[in-house]
Amino acid sequence: MGGNQTWVTEFILMGFQLSADMEVLLFWVCLLFYAFGLLANGTILGLICLDLRLHTPMYFFLSHLAVIDMSYASNNVPNMLVNLLNQKRTISFVPCIMQTFLYLAFAHTECLILVVMSYDRFVAICHPLQYTGIMSWRVCTVLAVTSWTCGFILALVHAMLLLRLPFCGPQKVNQLFCEILSVLKLACADPWINQVVILAACVFVLVGPLCLVLVSYTSILWTILKIQSKEGRIKAFSTCSSHLCVVGLFFGTAMVVYMVPDYSQRKEQEKMLSLFYSLFNPMLNPLIYSLRNAQVKGALYRALQKRM
Repeated sequence: MGGNQTWVTEFILMGFQLSADMEVLLFWVCLLFYAFGLLANGTILGLICLDLRLHTPMYFFLSHLAVIDMSYASNNVPNMLVNLLNQKRTISFVPCIMQTFLYLAFAHTECLILVVMSYDRFVAICHPLQYTGIMSWRVCTVLAVTSWTCGFILALVHAMLLLRLPFCGPQKVNQLFCEILSVLKLACADPWINQVVILAACVFVLVGPLCLVLVSYTSILWTILKIQSKEGRIKAFSTCSSHLCVVGLFFGTAMVVYMVPDYSQRKEQEKMLSLFYSLFNPMLNPLIYSLRNAQVKGALYRALQKRM
């Protein structure tokens, strides 16, 4: 590197190229969705903590998913909202790396928690008599702690490899927040090690887990089809359909962003997917689980009755 180069101390988050009126409108829409997502996930988390009927492995993992969704959204959205009203849109180097680290940590952890939830449904439907013994509270705790630990260790590896790269300009991150692929494009050195690690992480937390989920649900579907009564089949499938919706939304979006080849018009689509990931996915998860789940609706009804 030349000695007259100026090292980057802050980045500029480009975001969407919109008019001032459209940015104000987008601000209020994003604020509304963000607040609703926090409220919905907070409500589910509160119901699971307060209602003893929801103290089961399935809802134990659902509570972790709610915490992840609230944390993931809170890592990205507040800064995004400020940038919609602030034309400067700068973020210092260290907060940018921290935002990248937390974004990856929560995303990796959610992947692994969704796999654990699919395993829980597999045991509940395919091995109902052994369910209590297999999914003991000790096993559930180990699975949850392992998911969080692996997610944060993987994110820490990404962050450390990012810190070793020199950034000497340009400063403009063509994203809504400090997303790792967008930040890597600004490095002055060849980030091939980072790209290899990202590919390996995609295999570990996207392709591998998705394959496990598909294997679990293939076994679940086969077991459901062998149930004699129509009511039994409907009840068994209803316990899994909510989780399948969430898995489809989460893994589908992630694989489009990180595993589809780059092309000229892709950046604006990535921004839309990032917005979906940060705002709509955390909001949709509790809606899917609450609207399609009689136990959650029952817990909410009982909680409202106690209030009244």
